[in-house]
Amino acid sequence: MLHPAFPILLIAVAAPAAAALGGGAGQRDGTLLAQMTIHERVIIRLPRMGAARAAIPAPVRYKEKKGPKCVAAADLGGALIQTPGAVDLVMNGGKRLRARLDKDCGPLDYYGGFYLRPAADGQVCAGRDVIRMRSGASCGIATFKTLVPAK
Repeated sequence: MLHPAFPILLIAVAAPAAAALGGGAGQRDGTLLAQMTIHERVIIRLPRMGAARAAIPAPVRYKEKKGPKCVAAADLGGALIQTPGAVDLVMNGGKRLRARLDKDCGPLDYYGGFYLRPAADGQVCAGRDVIRMRSGASCGIATFKTLVPAK
């Protein structure tokens, strides 16, 4: 990381050299004008997880049960892609729902993120609302299913 005074020191060193080279260019009333651009690059390094550090838990299998017609948008906490043709929604508090998508939806890219726009009632409803991808594509929500861990 650069010292905070580095740009000032660089100008102080560059000013006499610029005056000697430039002559009258950039000077007004004995004042030297100069411009400097500073570029920074931040690199974040993440350690690779080794087998000895932590065991990866087995994925949890879920079974679908009858779900609600609508869910409150304020209760949505996150989303996962686990099944083709569906988006798993993690609700605040840990409950999970699966939004089954319309049959006419092709393989759309949800990995770049997506949007759910709740209606004026603050609800996201099956048969009414759609999931919109960042790419501009959209897909209707056919049903919601409640997910419970399989035994």
